[in-house]
Amino acid sequence: MDHGIMLPNVSCKTDITISSKYRDKLRAIAEKIIDTCNDGQCYTHIDYESIPSRESVIEINNKLREILFPGYFSKEKLDPMNLRYSLGQITSILFDMLSVQIGNSIRHDCLRYGKSCTECEEQGYQITLELLDTIPSIRKVLATDVQATYDGDPAAKSYDEIIFSYPGIFAIAIYRVAHKLFDLGVPLLPRIMTEYAHTITGIDIHPGADIGESFVIDHGTGVVIGETTIIGKNVRIYQGVTLGALSLPRNAGERLRGKKRHPTIGNEVIIYSGATILGGNAVIGDRSVIGGNVWITEPVPPDTRVIIENPRLIYK
Repeated sequence: MDHGIMLPNVSCKTDITISSKYRDKLRAIAEKIIDTCNDGQCYTHIDYESIPSRESVIEINNKLREILFPGYFSKEKLDPMNLRYSLGQITSILFDMLSVQIGNSIRHDCLRYGKSCTECEEQGYQITLELLDTIPSIRKVLATDVQATYDGDPAAKSYDEIIFSYPGIFAIAIYRVAHKLFDLGVPLLPRIMTEYAHTITGIDIHPGADIGESFVIDHGTGVVIGETTIIGKNVRIYQGVTLGALSLPRNAGERLRGKKRHPTIGNEVIIYSGATILGGNAVIGDRSVIGGNVWITEPVPPDTRVIIENPRLIYK
């Protein structure tokens, strides 16, 4: 007679036994993982001071887009009635978030590298105010980038399309804020900001690069712009362009760090896809056109067109 008593499931008991057998070995493995945290050859950050949070930086990037392009990236509709309240709130949120991350970046630098005290928290507040004070001027420069993109791209149907969907504008917007932080001497944080944009767009702009207004990155995937690159006004570059440094010997890092290692691009230059321009000697003169897939390490005079001779096609 069935009294509702469930008989043990032999299969389930077997599964538990097998799981326990493997989990018993887990303690020793976990201890080994923990022990290597004290290995000087492994990179860890196990300490009492805070470091910048990548997740917070991503949120900061998103908030910056809301304030740089009001009405485009807000979750709520922005209209003339709530404009002052909404932007005031975003500015306040950015102040709180940025001041913490800037302070953490400066504190990390001080403690890890044994620097003298630099009033990290107060610097965080002060630098954040300086950055936010430049937002109107950054916005005006970004307007020239959007306009130049629209003027040079017949596929662009509107400014809205460019702001919403063009990866070049996203990468340039984040770069322009990160560059200001870089100029203000903030360590680590500017690079985290631009590397996040790199992961989203495939466009790698070092925050130390100096880029003029009306800058266009068309398509953009695979573009690399190195730390000491200088780019003039009204410059357009296409996908796959590298503005990089020449290959260096392994021991050259400290010796050349901070020195001019990347190209200088003049005003009104066009650089087509796949071009590689390397080294501090590569100065591209104003109004020059650099063709696709060329390799340049020397100066190019103004008003010069550099192209590769047409290859001979063979049809079989």
